[in-house]
Amino acid sequence: MKNFMDKDFLLQSDTAKELYHNHASKMPIIDYHCHLDPKMVADDYHFKSITEIWLGGDHYKWRALRANGINEKYITGKETSDWEKFEKWAQTVPYTMRNPLYVWTHLELKTAFGIDKLLKPDTAKEIFDECNSKLASDQYSARNLMRKYNVQVVCTTDDPIDTLEHHIKTKNDGFEIKMLPTWRPDKAMAVENTVNYNLYLNKLSAVSGIEIDRFENLIQALKKRQDFFQSVGCKLSDHGIDCFYADDYTEQEIKIIFNKLLAGKSLTQQEINKFKSAMLEIFAQMDYEKGWTQQYHYGPLRNNNTKMFKLLGPDTGFDSMGDIDTAQSLSKFLDRLNSKDKLAKTIIYNINPCANEMIATMIGNFQDGITPGKIQFGSGWWFLDQKDGMEKQMNALSLQGLLSRFVGMLTDSRSFLSYPRHEYFRRTLCNLIGKDIENGELPFSEMKFLGEMVENICYNNAKNYFNF
Repeated sequence: MKNFMDKDFLLQSDTAKELYHNHASKMPIIDYHCHLDPKMVADDYHFKSITEIWLGGDHYKWRALRANGINEKYITGKETSDWEKFEKWAQTVPYTMRNPLYVWTHLELKTAFGIDKLLKPDTAKEIFDECNSKLASDQYSARNLMRKYNVQVVCTTDDPIDTLEHHIKTKNDGFEIKMLPTWRPDKAMAVENTVNYNLYLNKLSAVSGIEIDRFENLIQALKKRQDFFQSVGCKLSDHGIDCFYADDYTEQEIKIIFNKLLAGKSLTQQEINKFKSAMLEIFAQMDYEKGWTQQYHYGPLRNNNTKMFKLLGPDTGFDSMGDIDTAQSLSKFLDRLNSKDKLAKTIIYNINPCANEMIATMIGNFQDGITPGKIQFGSGWWFLDQKDGMEKQMNALSLQGLLSRFVGMLTDSRSFLSYPRHEYFRRTLCNLIGKDIENGELPFSEMKFLGEMVENICYNNAKNYFNF
């Protein structure tokens, strides 16, 4: 029987251990998609407590707390103390066994704070006090936590109207870890609510200095903001979409639809789909012209609990996997760009594992024979960023494409304690390859190449792919 989370955690063979300890573990981290608060990095923020850094904004934990019967006041309540919230999490942790939260919780305690104890009710106060004592020191500031985990680059997620002042300050401070913005223009195509959309256009107009009184000016304003993002080091875009929009449309139709929006009129579903199709294609062409990589996170069914959405807003733990058949629209979208020679480097993340083989085969249709791994099957995302989801994604990619060209893992997190997810991924990767070697399905004589392949997936592929 192995001890829980020892140095060989998840590594089930000697070969897997060699791949991890001699290759994967030494590689720096490129976290090319996250939701860190750039202000915290710019300010080198000092966290007030383990509750703030660990439970604040973490909807994974919030979902588990609710499932365990914990009252909302101990989850998102503003009047509840940090200790009370932490105590409820400690009560919940034992009930998360076999959920990845159990592993992540203890991996984060171990790697960040050097705590090997299991978190449960009778250790809660001791762990709470020890973590808070350490967080009070400069070693646990936002920047020093990034240094602790050997991070080289982080790419945040930013709206076109963002000032990027915190990215600029961080760079001017001489902070050695690159914090780069990522262009996330979702609100520029969110036309379901006409009132909110026009409010957004007003903000975009103000920050770009362009009066958005017709569709051409909308695109001009966005291009001006994209130029600004590039001047601050942006190399990637990201799009959070429910599905790929690829309806047929004409320029005249889009201009008419946009004028209808400006007049404050609601759109039909057909008009919404046409407008989103146009914007998604225009954004993709803009990315190509800039030489950026575009990312598409698609498929979640968001804000299912309308009562809690009205109370707490979005991103609070009430989203789930969608069940959308997107193969035809994705194919049409990529083919439309490829036919015009405007298809940028692309990463596609699905939230439902039933699409794994579809994505893995779809990306093969649009590789260009020039850029290794130009079209990527993104790592296991959201509900799939655990051992089972990672293995299924890597197996599908291996069977239908080239795992060796994979750009690897990211945190997709708001937390400065999420970097162990890279370790968790690396251990899973090494165990997967190690198992094949042990079973004679890959040649042990090629261990040098396989070791380099692991290093590439963990770091080098991303560094080269994104030109960091």
